[in-house]
Amino acid sequence: MKIARPEEHGFDSGRLAAIDRLVKERYLDSGEFPHAQLLVARDGEIVHFSSQGTAREGSAKAIDEHSLFRIASMTKPITSLAFMMLVEEAKVALDTPVHHVLPELKKVGVYNGGGAGVPFITKPVDEPMRMVDLLRHTAGLTYSFQNRSNIDAAHRSLKLENWHGGYDMDGFVAELGKLPLEFSPGTRWNYSVATDVLGLVVQRVSGMPLERFFAERIFKPLKMHDTFFTVPADKLDRLVDCYTLEPGKGRKMFDRADDSMWATPFTFVSGGGGLVSTALDYNRFCQMCLNGGELDGARILGRKTIELMTKNHLPGNADLAAMSDSLFSETQNAGTGFGLGFAVTIDVARSMMPGSVGEYYWGGMFSTAFFIDPVERISMVFMTQLSPSMIYPIRRELKTMIYSALT
Repeated sequence: MKIARPEEHGFDSGRLAAIDRLVKERYLDSGEFPHAQLLVARDGEIVHFSSQGTAREGSAKAIDEHSLFRIASMTKPITSLAFMMLVEEAKVALDTPVHHVLPELKKVGVYNGGGAGVPFITKPVDEPMRMVDLLRHTAGLTYSFQNRSNIDAAHRSLKLENWHGGYDMDGFVAELGKLPLEFSPGTRWNYSVATDVLGLVVQRVSGMPLERFFAERIFKPLKMHDTFFTVPADKLDRLVDCYTLEPGKGRKMFDRADDSMWATPFTFVSGGGGLVSTALDYNRFCQMCLNGGELDGARILGRKTIELMTKNHLPGNADLAAMSDSLFSETQNAGTGFGLGFAVTIDVARSMMPGSVGEYYWGGMFSTAFFIDPVERISMVFMTQLSPSMIYPIRRELKTMIYSALT
């Protein structure tokens, strides 16, 4: 791995080094995070790369550039990209009704009562769910971990989101089609299983299993050789431990690398959160996006398609704080819209963080994160393994300190 001199790319190396000190003192020495890895690039060159902490419990082995991390919802932009590849081939469109590809969802209605042991009552949707609704999370779907409605309670009782459970992708959507939507598509924003549904769209439209489409159409040409849904046996020793935070008890093992659930193929391949990757691999995805869909001679998407994906697609140019009353409706998401697979900064002042209009980003439930700034031509990839991701303000701190290091 080649690391360029930060000063040659407009960064103060001392200020970048200060980020590592903050992470060590605030998150590693205190035991909040098990490890942390940070990659910062500009103009296609890596200008900062640091790894801190051990890879596995009871081992002195440190994480390094080869370490494999569960990237959870950082899978979503890749699934969204796969769908847009099919749009470019005129096999599907953003305004295609979802039930044209997934007839299981044709009769889905909007919640109007019931649940918790009582049959659901529904009313008709105002407009059909369209592909754009899946990409921007305005489909009316939800997540089981939202813990806010009878619909996500039904997700939990049916164990809909258990990847090693009884549902494959087809069975998952078939069951989803029996539940009501939280709202009529296009009227509100709710973080949801929409990208998992989109994964099945990709599978059916392309005629290829989702994991094979990713491997052959995206990862191979981008040389992302360490990104997959199932960790190969000869790479399992590179997978790091993954933890969750239990209230009042601290860090608890969630997925031990030695016997990881990612070591065997999932019944349900999650386009919304199933991938494992490295910081270097995900950086290649970021650089492809920053280059307008091309990297090292491999064109994945057209430049104008990337531009379309990274615009705010929320109705009325609204932001998350206005469109959502659930997860990610917090005030710090003022000035943040949502594109086709990414959150997008539409008002820097309202976001209360340094950045650029048009910057796009997202993160995963295990506290991983990335952002891409096409104005300053900066990208960041941050890796660790602790859920839930919203306990600590690490993403805000990283972003603030990276921009403060610009000269």
